[in-house]
Amino acid sequence: MVKKIREAGAIILFKSNMAEWAFSPVMTESSIAGITRNPYDLQRVPAGSSDGTAASVAANVAEVGLGSDTGDSIRGPSSHNDLVGIRPTIGLTSRDGIVPLNSKADVGGPLARTVADAAAVLSVVAGYDPADPVTAESKGKVERDYTKFLDKDGLKGARLGVFRRYVDVPTTDPEIKALMEKAIGEMKAQGAEVVDFDIPDFDNISKRVGCGDFQADLNEFFAVHGTNAPYKSLQDVYDSGLYLPSVQDRIKRALDPKSNPNARPGPCVDTYHDERKIAFRNAIVAAMDSAKIDAVIYPTWSNPPRLVGDIKSPGGDNSQQLAPPTGMPVITVPMGFTHGMLPAGVSILGRSFTEPLLFKLAYSYEQATRYRQPPPGFGPLP
Repeated sequence: MVKKIREAGAIILFKSNMAEWAFSPVMTESSIAGITRNPYDLQRVPAGSSDGTAASVAANVAEVGLGSDTGDSIRGPSSHNDLVGIRPTIGLTSRDGIVPLNSKADVGGPLARTVADAAAVLSVVAGYDPADPVTAESKGKVERDYTKFLDKDGLKGARLGVFRRYVDVPTTDPEIKALMEKAIGEMKAQGAEVVDFDIPDFDNISKRVGCGDFQADLNEFFAVHGTNAPYKSLQDVYDSGLYLPSVQDRIKRALDPKSNPNARPGPCVDTYHDERKIAFRNAIVAAMDSAKIDAVIYPTWSNPPRLVGDIKSPGGDNSQQLAPPTGMPVITVPMGFTHGMLPAGVSILGRSFTEPLLFKLAYSYEQATRYRQPPPGFGPLP
């Protein structure tokens, strides 16, 4: 992806800080660069993983950024930092060069201040790459220019389903819930039909759908990309002790997968060949077809950004279950602020390779509401 944007004329300014090994959607500290803070409130977290990229773009240090999303890591930081972030369909962008957390769920994409910027970046980075075989799935499904789908009237005539499971949970922050209901009204005002939506037997069919092997993925990455690195395996990393104490137990479990009580039995293969993932994706699509909806909407997070160091308050991460195991695309767009100046986002999830539709819907909502505001104290650079 970086090679493609360089070739298109982009200037790479820096690599940004992130949560250690991308393990947490809420921990923002790395052993190299310390804590990343939310520019809207420096006492708050910017979500996890691609958090440094999101904080940088939100604070006007860069125009746009690239991140990777295994469970939440583009969408959570985008929501917490008042940005647009898209997790593309798995196979639309190459993962070659991304340090894996889970090669069965990882995918890369843009974080930006506007839908138009996200569409422009995705237009450049999407496409087949022989170094990432799963991108063969995108052949014949890639658009050369996603910006041509930016339509301020894109919500007119659309039929959207509200995934109430992510709205009505008891721990949802009342201000987030109020924003979501307001967003529904705003989409209706733009001509969309919005209905409540559910997936039959969701609790059962969503169990143990995801799977992965961090150790195997990382060791393969080292073999391909780390021939000159001082460490060649996850075991080497563990033995070095060069990591935060908070991630030690997880690294130790990864070295002994059988010790993980949540491990999924049976084989684990990619999104398009794993029977459980195919069945789960088919169930979601069948429910969407039955409800005759174009896309599913829900709050990206049901709670505001936590205070730095708080790991006890309700998290509210709604990004882990639908898109990662199915490979389906989802975009998050700012939907306003809670508790003063804490950003919140609304997610729009679609069927595989329907990024044109997602950009159309997201752009229409963005242009009608224009909720994105720069963080106080971080205006445009001179």
